[in-house]
Amino acid sequence: MENRLFDLLTQYGRILQQKLFPRLEDEIGPTTEKHRQVVTVLGLVKLEAFIPYRGRQAGRPPHDRAAIARAFVAKAICNFPTTRVLIEVLKADARLRRICGWERASELPDETVFSRAFADFARAGLAERAHKALIVSTQQDRLIGHISRDATAVAARERPAKRAQEVAVPQAKKAPRQRRKRGEPKRVEDMTRIERQVSTMSLSEMLAELPRQCAVGCKTNSHGRKETWRGYKLHWDVADGQIPISCVLTAANLHDSQVAIPLATMSAQRVTNLYDLMDSAYDAKPIREYSQKLGHVPIIERLVRGTGIVEMEPAQAARYDGRTNVERVNGRLKDEFGGRYVRVRGALKVMTHLMFGILALTVDEILRLAT
Repeated sequence: MENRLFDLLTQYGRILQQKLFPRLEDEIGPTTEKHRQVVTVLGLVKLEAFIPYRGRQAGRPPHDRAAIARAFVAKAICNFPTTRVLIEVLKADARLRRICGWERASELPDETVFSRAFADFARAGLAERAHKALIVSTQQDRLIGHISRDATAVAARERPAKRAQEVAVPQAKKAPRQRRKRGEPKRVEDMTRIERQVSTMSLSEMLAELPRQCAVGCKTNSHGRKETWRGYKLHWDVADGQIPISCVLTAANLHDSQVAIPLATMSAQRVTNLYDLMDSAYDAKPIREYSQKLGHVPIIERLVRGTGIVEMEPAQAARYDGRTNVERVNGRLKDEFGGRYVRVRGALKVMTHLMFGILALTVDEILRLAT
């Protein structure tokens, strides 16, 4: 099945190069590498299928939402910093404009229309649904060796959310809490978030409980220095071949381990893999056990206080070296697909902005792996 899938993807790339691109140049003129990349991504993702049809309405005809969605994909691929720059380029570049779906520059909507459409896409989870469908259609029948799990900082231009101030309210005295008897299971209110995720929560409940507001994050970089940023944190699972499988956006101050189980659950619903590779931030017994419950082999870096990193067995260390996949994907998203240009506010919009780039990145890596 996997061979047939890769044969189809290889055939898709061959058709693009030998038939579609020459016809496209006959129609709109010479194209650049970025033009061809936009056409490739749009042809494989098919965003139109995820935009609901509104039907005929009274008043002025609505702008083409599919064309606007394609334009946001082009914005990520071309690494434009703002929507205003995107519109200016679309006005000047007739080939890119026609690829997105507008024949004349006068047909381009105003920047406010782009903004309202983007907000609608964010509320509907357009890019997330398109990415999930892409992964299921191209990776579900592939046996993946390793899933690398990590998180990366996402800087945003907004103020951190204020913590709710506790107001002293006189309350009636509570009855003293009874101590748990030996052998008695933990009460839900006594469990940590990870323990609740493992024992009592569905995937939707896990995701709903994760904080997603703008916050200040802090982490230690590869040189041992602490770095802080204001914004969010993108957690994701990346398969062999640098293909993003699942993504979750949270507040910047949330520890990586709190998202390991929701990510593992999402990825298990989409693909089949053998090994889970994680750094020392995920070194927790419930995470190891949950990975084993899914039928995976967890390879997690262990960090002992006062001792440092515990050396792995040679076979595990060789597999753990493959975790650099996720670091390269972090860099590609930020350097090539708009990850450094977060100009929107709110978790929904930030996630949608990132997911348009992740969509383009995923298609690029899938076709690179297939060919």
